[in-house]
Amino acid sequence: MLNFLSNNTVNKNKKIIKQINQLYKTINKYSNKELKEQTSKLKNQLTNKESNINKILPEAFATIKVAIKRATELELFDVQLLGAIALHNSNITEMKTGEGKTLVAITVGYLNSLENKGVHIITVNDYLAERDARLAKNIFNYLNIEIGLITQNTNHNNRKINYACHITYITNSELGFDYLRDNMSTHQNDIVQRDFNYAIIDEVDSILIDEARTPLIISGNSEVADNLYNTAKELTNELNNKVHYKIDEKSKNIILTEEGILSCEKILNLKNLYNVNSPWIKYIINALKAKELFIKNRDYIIKNNQVTIVDEFTGRIMEGRRWSDGLHQSIEAKENMQIAAENKTLASITYQNLFLLYKKLCGMTGTAKTEENEFFKIYKLNVIEIPTNQKCIRKDLPDLVYRSEYSKWKAIASECFDMYKIGRPTLIGTTNVEKSELLAKMLNRLRIPYNLLNAKPENISREAEIITQAGRKHSITISTNMAGRGTDIILGGNPEKIAKIVIYNYINKKSNLAFLNKKEDQIIQILKTIKISTLKENIDIEIIDKDLNKILNNHKLSKSFYNVLQQLTNIYKKLCREERKEVLELGGLYVIGTERHESRRIDNQLRGRSGRQGDKGTTRFFISLQDNLFRIFGGETIENIMKKLNIDDETPIESIILSRSLSSAQKKVESYFYDIRKQLFEYDEVINNQRIAIYTERKKILNSTFTKDCIIEYGEYTINEIINIYQKETEEQKIKVIQQALKLLNINDNLDIKSLTSMNTNEIKYFLHEQLRIKYDLKEVYLEQLRPGLIRQLEKYYLLKQIDNAWQDHINKMSLLKEYIGWRSYGQQDPLIEYKNEAFNLFINMVTYIRQSVTYLVLRSRLIINK
Repeated sequence: MLNFLSNNTVNKNKKIIKQINQLYKTINKYSNKELKEQTSKLKNQLTNKESNINKILPEAFATIKVAIKRATELELFDVQLLGAIALHNSNITEMKTGEGKTLVAITVGYLNSLENKGVHIITVNDYLAERDARLAKNIFNYLNIEIGLITQNTNHNNRKINYACHITYITNSELGFDYLRDNMSTHQNDIVQRDFNYAIIDEVDSILIDEARTPLIISGNSEVADNLYNTAKELTNELNNKVHYKIDEKSKNIILTEEGILSCEKILNLKNLYNVNSPWIKYIINALKAKELFIKNRDYIIKNNQVTIVDEFTGRIMEGRRWSDGLHQSIEAKENMQIAAENKTLASITYQNLFLLYKKLCGMTGTAKTEENEFFKIYKLNVIEIPTNQKCIRKDLPDLVYRSEYSKWKAIASECFDMYKIGRPTLIGTTNVEKSELLAKMLNRLRIPYNLLNAKPENISREAEIITQAGRKHSITISTNMAGRGTDIILGGNPEKIAKIVIYNYINKKSNLAFLNKKEDQIIQILKTIKISTLKENIDIEIIDKDLNKILNNHKLSKSFYNVLQQLTNIYKKLCREERKEVLELGGLYVIGTERHESRRIDNQLRGRSGRQGDKGTTRFFISLQDNLFRIFGGETIENIMKKLNIDDETPIESIILSRSLSSAQKKVESYFYDIRKQLFEYDEVINNQRIAIYTERKKILNSTFTKDCIIEYGEYTINEIINIYQKETEEQKIKVIQQALKLLNINDNLDIKSLTSMNTNEIKYFLHEQLRIKYDLKEVYLEQLRPGLIRQLEKYYLLKQIDNAWQDHINKMSLLKEYIGWRSYGQQDPLIEYKNEAFNLFINMVTYIRQSVTYLVLRSRLIINK
């Protein structure tokens, strides 16, 4: 039971948790049918004016606790109930690895699904979305709640169905792209999403912090300029770092020196490289970035003859994602690959503004406290630390700092060798593919078996199997960043997974399903002879799950076979328990960090893999003065100390003071990147207000069955704007303004313009408004005779088409404005204020253009009917 005095949050919710547990005892006695009826009962309570979602919370949580117990045989801890309460109250919960966040999301998801407004549980990748949705379906079968799932492979029709479910599991990128696509739809039936109601974000720091630096962009192809990219690549091969250009690794930017500018102008035979009509500077800078800052097997890999981005925070490959502004094409040129067409931005949004669309938002992660200020300032979310169910007894040892990177890797390999010999499971976290493969080669030379998990397809397919078995004796696991892996490392191994792998291996090797027809005791005897050590093969646990389910669903003895699976699992439970004791005697899981990350959170995520649920464990970071963090953010002071102390390359410094200085450097980096995200948010807030206005107008048009009023309104606004110009002009110019108005309204009658100009402005305005309506009524009658309903289709087409074209041009203008507005600071002007003013003027011009072009096109449209 919890010590309720140990935490204010726990203490505050002590009564609610007690009430939940009392109700749980009662509901646990219900039959499955009675349990299923609980959902209807709770929904009916919500329709009562005296009730609300907070009043039904205890009973809803008790109900889902029973369903979880029946579906998984797991009983929710009090800390999990506490986490669910915190999520319901729109907070971010920091829960350590292995504390059962997946079930916490299901608990609070059930409560909020009872309002029938939709709940989105958002994960960082398809694997986690599929895994969690599968678990949720098993649980919610007891409660009559529909679970939806959206991944990259979900087709358009199924997306709409899955968004309509009570609870929908989806990745952050699919959610964002669906939002943008919905706001580019030309027909109401093409819209797949409902209004954003309640979101629970898993790995919330990864999504709202790490990915917030990069906006989501939907692009359309423009012309391919491969000759420019290839020429720029060849040119930059002639340029040298520090002579022709300077690299700013902090901001991932490159600046040409004066000598560099002159060299480029000479090679390209240009007078001025920065001439507004010269395209070259963009291509040269991108080619230099591709050459110096974007490294193969670190920032990207080559997969299926394509440059595929590697997520720097999770180490995963990002299928279908491309760097914008020509950078991806520059990398393709660098790798001598076919250069894809450049992209034109059609729609974009940042994650900050996407998630602020929700009426209610919350999130959970193992590491959020270091960023709590940012969560509150941007998202108005508090971070609440949830105590662990068992006390964490993991030892975080001081960092070992080496002078050279070579010495560091040698020491890590040596440490792995020692751990392997004694049998202690070890997890080594590396920062990129390149480093993980370097260590793998070193271990090959030492003849130490290991599992490698990085962004390469042949390794990532075995992800779940590698991680679930990383806690077994003699297991050495090399992995790129551990964020968002979503699978616990269980000491001694995972008996359920082992049982499935053993059965799957046996069936596949025999290539024969006759094995399934044997009696249960015969099957068990056969499988008992298979040693646990047969799991060293390359196996994708997800494929195993799908294939076994397919076999069992189609087999007449599936019930009997499930019994066999359960018996075999029980056998392995005993073996894994024994192995777990041995691993704990060795000190538990040993986690080695090979480099401090820019963010303390990523380091903490790696550490958090060890010491789950009160297990023993140890973590240690091996670092060198040549690591990025030291190199970019100043390791010279420490290097000077090491030189003065006459410390050789092979001898590390182990010091708490050193560790503190590293944490201080990380805080500086975090602060630097926070400023970047804050600036991105402030600038995007400007365009976001405009985006909301445009998308609201678009939605109104899309949902409208009578768009004539909108066209008339646009026409009248346009006339009023023309009259405003008319009032300020000279007598001679006034005639031209009136002619412009008549041309716009498609009035070809021989009107006496001079007599028109003799009227006062109100009379002219009234006359033109009247002419607009007469002209439009005639147009409507004419088109209705040709084809009933045609005028409404034309109106909607012209309105949406002109809004979309104008908005896309506006996005590009805003992008250029943002790029160049920084120069205003040299004139003692605040770039953000200047950006807001310029953006406002651009927006007004865009709206004016939309109204004018729609009025002009509708009134002057011609229709030819082929008979």
